[in-house]
Order: sequence, then structure tokens, then C-alpha cells
Amino acid sequence: MNLRESPVVQLDGRALVLDAQRPFGVYVHVPFCSVRCGYCDFNTYTADELGEGATRASYADTAILEIERAGRELVGAPPVETVFFGGGTPTQLPSADLVRILEAIRRTFGFARGVEVTTEANPDSVTPESLATLREGGFTRISYGVQSAVPHVLATLERTHDPAGVPQAVRWAREAGFEQLSVDLIYGTPGESMDDWRASIDQAIALEPDHISAYALIVEDGTAFARKVRRGEVVMPDDDETADKYVLADELFSAAGLGWYELSNWARDDAAQCRHNVLYWRSDNWLGIGPGAHSHVGGERWWNVKHPAAYAGRLLAGDSPRHDGETIDAATARMERVMLETRLRTGLALDSLAPHARAAVPGVVSRGLATREGERLVLTRSGRLLADAVVRELVE
Repeated sequence: MNLRESPVVQLDGRALVLDAQRPFGVYVHVPFCSVRCGYCDFNTYTADELGEGATRASYADTAILEIERAGRELVGAPPVETVFFGGGTPTQLPSADLVRILEAIRRTFGFARGVEVTTEANPDSVTPESLATLREGGFTRISYGVQSAVPHVLATLERTHDPAGVPQAVRWAREAGFEQLSVDLIYGTPGESMDDWRASIDQAIALEPDHISAYALIVEDGTAFARKVRRGEVVMPDDDETADKYVLADELFSAAGLGWYELSNWARDDAAQCRHNVLYWRSDNWLGIGPGAHSHVGGERWWNVKHPAAYAGRLLAGDSPRHDGETIDAATARMERVMLETRLRTGLALDSLAPHARAAVPGVVSRGLATREGERLVLTRSGRLLADAVVRELVE
């Protein structure tokens, strides 16, 4: 292949070949939240935590500077297949600003036919008008952070919306014409009973979404929630209870016609899967835009400075916002492929395993943790509950 005709990215003066046959996506990080939830360790900020140069009013212009810079560095990239706006709460920005950022991505890289464009949103951060603007501007998918249908659970999580308003937010998105709608849930919050969790599942199913994500609450070091746990102010459920909640969710989602396609994700059909997240799990190429955003292109991974003021300052000065990066060697790529593909319903290709790791496969199957489907290894429900342990067996 002639390098001059190949997609390349200039990274610190080096040209990197980008495989144009692999899907290419863009992630846009919007770091703003109305309230910083105690369990969250994402790179997010409330308005009063940020100084000049990092305001919501200026954020779209700053992100567009990075997109345009990336367009000059990433030469000949294939059209973008997926765009995902995450955070934070992207809908803390005006819808018109989100559309401007999306248009800058389209203008810079082009969109593939049937491009998937997702934004995360809180149910109380949208209006019929804002949703109509997003849909008319090219957004095709919305993912609502519902988390729970139970007020006391939402209060523990420090979520701001009223669960009674969720059906209205869903109806508005449907009326605006969004092609796909997803609901995000969290289970395992201190004080959440099995009945509470069932109520959240039942509400989520009643909303008739195309997609549901359900994640176990993880207490991350350095968060306010971790400090409460350490002081004994809240008590986390034990592993057996958390596993029981996963099983209940899988049973009820499956009965409602939502099939699992990744450990924590269920979809109405293949078309309803989050294609952007599948791009991550298959180690394809993506460009990250925004403070702290990570990119993965052509066997290289890099990430931006985290603080929005530092991010904006670099771009306004004409400098790169990149903080650091690494080259992914063959051993790391193999390990990551095993770790990520094992999570998927499509399973792990056995030929991706090192010879010594293949010797562990019969034991994993005999213990009922996975099945052989042709030349792929697919986790059972029991295996999904022990996915980390299975991965360790397959990479050690």
C-alpha cells in the first residue's frame, strides 16, 4: 500500500497508518453536570468548579477547534460510522451547540451511510424543543440515564430527576423521531431491595426502549461515595445479592424480548445494539474529542489533558490538547482482544488465544461457564457472572 494514499494520523511527528477497512468512530466528551453525583469518577464538573475559558457557553467552539485540528492530522480517514456524545451530561449544552459540534465532525471527516449518532441525557435535561433540534440536526439515538425508578435509590445516588417524569421524556424523544432509544440502569445501590430493583426493571421495560444498559454500582477510590463506605455511612450489598440482581434483570429483559449482546447491555434486535460501544469492544478506531478523552487509532492510544480549562487553553494557543499516549504492542493487543471480545454475545474467536491459553478452554466449558459455538467461545449466564475470572484463565 502506498503510504501517501493511506489514511495516516500525525502523532508527535510520526505518521500512523489507519486501517480504512475498520470502522471509525468519534467520541465527544462533554464534562458538565448540574450536580456531581457522589459515586461518579468520570471527568465531570459543575459550573462553579470551572474558571474562565472552560464555560458551557464556549465549549462548542473549543471542541470544534480540536475537531478541525484532528482533521488536519488524520489524513484520508474513512467516513465516520458512529458518533457518541457522553459526559457528564451532554444535554447541559444547548442543543444547537451539540448540533454545531456534530456538523463540524461531518464537515471534517464525512459520515458513512446510516451513521449512528448518540447523545446521553438525563430525563430532566431535555425538552420537546431541544429534542426536536437534536433530531433535525442529525442525532439518531438517545440514551437516558434513568438509573432507578425508586425515589430513595435515586436520592442515594444523588440523581436529580423525578422518576415520574421519565415516561414523558421518553415520549418526547419518540415524538421527535429518534430512531433508537436506550435506558441506562444501575443496580446494587446501598439500601436498594430486590423489590426496588424489580420496580426499576419493570419501569424500564414498560417504556418499550430499543436498548437497556444495566451496570452494577462500583465504588471507585477517591469518590465521595467511597469515603461514605469507608466511614460506614453506607453499606454495599454483598456479591451474592448483586449477582441475583443481574440474573433477575437478564431473565426479565429476555422475557420482554431484549437479548443480551454484551455483559451489561440488552437490545431489541441487532439493529438496536449500540454500534459505537461495539466499536470499542472490537478494538476498532476512534477519535476522542474533549478534556480527558481517549483515542485509539492505528495501534496507538492517546489521551487529552483532563481539566477543561487546561484543554481550552492549549487549543486557544494553537497547541495540541494531548497529554500522553502509548503504542499498543502485540501482547497487549492480544490481551485486550480476549478481555473485550469475551464480553460479547458473539464470543471470542479461539484462534485469538495463545496456545497455552487454549488449554484452559475445556475446563471453562466443562464448568458451565461458556459454550463452544463453532470456533468461538461464548459465555453462559453463569460465565457472565464470573467473566473477570474467565478472562484471567484465558490470558494467564
